[in-house]
Amino acid sequence: MSKNVSDLLVENLYNAGVRRVYAITGDSLNPVNDAIRRDGRLEWIHVRHEEAGAYAASMDAELNGIGCCMGSSGPGHVHLINGLYDANRAGNPVIAIASTIETTKMGQDNFQETNPFYLFQDCSKFVYVANTPKQFSHMIQTAIQTAISEKGVAVLGLPGDVASAKAEEIVTSTQNYFTKSVFRPTEEKLDELAELLNSNKKITLFCGHGCKDAIEETKTLAKVLKAPMGYSFRGKIFFDTEDNEHAVGMNGLLGNPSGYEACNKADVLFLLGTDFPYVEFLPEDNKIVQIDLKAERIGRRAKVDFGYAGDIKDTLTALLPKLKENADGSFLKEMREAYQNSEESLQNFADKQGDKGEIQPEYIAEIIDNLATDDAIFTVDTGMTSVWAARFIKGKKNRYLTGSFNHGSMANAMPMAIGAAASRTGRQVVAMCGDGGLSMLMGDLATVMQYQFPIKIIVFNNRSLGMVKLEMEVEGYVNWQTDMVNPPFDKIAELMNIRGFELKDPSKAESSLKAFFDHDGPALINIYTDPSALAMPPHIEISQMKGFVVSMMKKVGLGRFKEIGDSISSNAGHISEIL
Repeated sequence: MSKNVSDLLVENLYNAGVRRVYAITGDSLNPVNDAIRRDGRLEWIHVRHEEAGAYAASMDAELNGIGCCMGSSGPGHVHLINGLYDANRAGNPVIAIASTIETTKMGQDNFQETNPFYLFQDCSKFVYVANTPKQFSHMIQTAIQTAISEKGVAVLGLPGDVASAKAEEIVTSTQNYFTKSVFRPTEEKLDELAELLNSNKKITLFCGHGCKDAIEETKTLAKVLKAPMGYSFRGKIFFDTEDNEHAVGMNGLLGNPSGYEACNKADVLFLLGTDFPYVEFLPEDNKIVQIDLKAERIGRRAKVDFGYAGDIKDTLTALLPKLKENADGSFLKEMREAYQNSEESLQNFADKQGDKGEIQPEYIAEIIDNLATDDAIFTVDTGMTSVWAARFIKGKKNRYLTGSFNHGSMANAMPMAIGAAASRTGRQVVAMCGDGGLSMLMGDLATVMQYQFPIKIIVFNNRSLGMVKLEMEVEGYVNWQTDMVNPPFDKIAELMNIRGFELKDPSKAESSLKAFFDHDGPALINIYTDPSALAMPPHIEISQMKGFVVSMMKKVGLGRFKEIGDSISSNAGHISEIL
């Protein structure tokens, strides 16, 4: 039987490395569904919401190099957008097939008609609609190649009548290429950088996700320079380990004081593979060096003095032989001591269990860190859950941690975990969810149920939109419309053939979480955490601090506020001054 366009699509996806498709079938997408069924090489993961499918495909791409999701005409592919925004901003190569109404009906305001070209432009590197079989043959190759080379989303609009039409051969390539080239600055530029690093003693490395393939090279650099090593949220899982004697913690909204101080007290701040967006946490007066794979990112977050485009591994491999070992370890010693003090302060919170129905989330996060496997994959919801993950989940042997760290969307953890569980069988997958996040895409618990993905879903149930609530208090707004009346998540899980656990008593936390992790198959634990648990960044303006102090004193009382004051920020001294 001759191939149709959908057959050609399947062949191209498989040849590019796609092994799973996350989608909901329907009308214009049915020819593709049928082609995947007949071919048999791709797995169709039937999600319950296309947004969840896009998140799952993004996670698949992040772990395996490429992912694919699909949405049918109109509303079906519109639902993909939020997950595709996240994938595109995270640099994950995702192929999104947006099936559309038939070509003869376009431009007439027909049922379920959209214009994918305009719809997906802001969340993709490539978007076009294939209006003929021959056009499709060219476009699918270009779409996949663009997603791979530009590290982002490629959307291909596919009308239903084109999807079922006979495929047409083309003279250009029908395969895709994962090119790997050496990419680093010239010798002249490397000499310039080496001279700068060799002539300064107080240097801090700030490492992002771009260092993930250069972990050992980055650690060697820190050792030679005797440099403290800070990291972004996306970078922490690679360097926040017990054996890393240069780690000083994160900087930024979810960071700790030592990470902030190391960046701001250094004579030279060396940004490696990070597009860290929080400008207010970076210094303005000291020298800043930046290396990034994408030259357009250099200098857009800070006043960079020396900027270099290059792959971190390639660049450091060439740079290291040019460096002299720094004999002065005093700055590293100072920052490590600050880091230890910061960790001890956090540990004080992890040691407090809380009360029944209001368990300390820090206590829970510490137990999770201890019980999860050394190669667990963590997905983290945006909001307060991110804070607990940032501060208590450590790298260990081969862990991976991710979330919606660039896009900042709610509801990402559980669907990302679906993509991780589907593509990395044999590894423990832990979804750290907020009650708000899980509620938003709760329907896709049915996907976990259908495929029995052995995901461990942890719900930090503080019965509120906790981060938003805190933001409102800091800004001086009246807290309103942030409280949530939640269903019993554990009972919903049980109805979906997912083992459900409820945890309200902190004295049972360790035993309950152990039983939860030991369960063979999908499990959800509904943990009632303290809605008043605080998390503040290591550096905020005094004007904000005043508003925060006033609102929190009213809320928890002076005595309780003094108790927790030291953990709020590196500017904790301002609290006593204000009080």
